[in-house]
Amino acid sequence: MGRKWNNIKEKKASKDSNTSRIYAKFGREIYVAAKQGEPDPESNRALKIVLERAKTYSVPKAIVDRAIEKAKGGSEESYDELRYEGFGPNGSMVIVDALTNNVNRTASDVRAAFGKNGGNMGVSGSVAYMFDATAVIGIDGKTADEIFELLVEADVDVRDVLEEEESVIVYAEPDQFHAVQEAFKTIGITDFTVAELTMLAQNDIPLDVDAQIQFEKMIDALEDLEDVQQVYHNVDLGE
Repeated sequence: MGRKWNNIKEKKASKDSNTSRIYAKFGREIYVAAKQGEPDPESNRALKIVLERAKTYSVPKAIVDRAIEKAKGGSEESYDELRYEGFGPNGSMVIVDALTNNVNRTASDVRAAFGKNGGNMGVSGSVAYMFDATAVIGIDGKTADEIFELLVEADVDVRDVLEEEESVIVYAEPDQFHAVQEAFKTIGITDFTVAELTMLAQNDIPLDVDAQIQFEKMIDALEDLEDVQQVYHNVDLGE
């Protein structure tokens, strides 16, 4: 297990740095989470999770506040949460999560991004069974053994604790997301290098050079779509 999560995050942030697209995506996600429950992260678990994620991407406070205030103000803007599943070159698998105010547009755009880059959309359930919903939380400054001992003492169940690059990454069930963070906070750790709820492939597959180039173009095309929030896949890109 292990996807070098900090490198993946830095790659996405670098890609989006000139357009602030990543901030716009977070603004939409924060608004939706705040709209669906109380606009207070202490009583709204979904909002708290997205705010923790936004913090690791250095999303400006102004964007966070604007999205929450928009939800508080009773905006009638609404979004549907959609999940698409599909295939890329050589049997690679992809999951696409979207927030949209126009379902037909988003479906068409996602289908085109697959089709123009050697992939195709599948039916619901055709891919997701090969992925596990997973909480991924990373910190700096500790060893994997130290963190594992801390989590055992706090009676927090985790799947794995690994050292990746200069960080320690904890993999856990989604419902343990906050329990892991609270355990860290007991030893004064409040900043996380990674704080994600993701879909983690059960097995990563390699692609040859040509197929990988094509696959990365497909992933870029999907991530470029305004309505797409997250793209998950099972390809080892060597990040």
